[in-house]
Amino acid sequence: MDAIVNAGAVAYGLLLVTGTFIRTPVTEALRIDAMFLPNAGDKGRVLNLLLGSLIAGYGAWSLW
Repeated sequence: MDAIVNAGAVAYGLLLVTGTFIRTPVTEALRIDAMFLPNAGDKGRVLNLLLGSLIAGYGAWSLW
């Protein structure tokens, strides 16, 4: 079960990083800055890159 959760974290982190550069309905719906910031714009996309890298990295490290 732990491996499934960590693999999901890697997938979600990669989607966040992808959402920083590519705008699709799926990546727009999963953006962290749009969930928590009331007026999320293009300046908040950097937050997705940072947090996506951290989430994917921690999930990959936990799979090891």
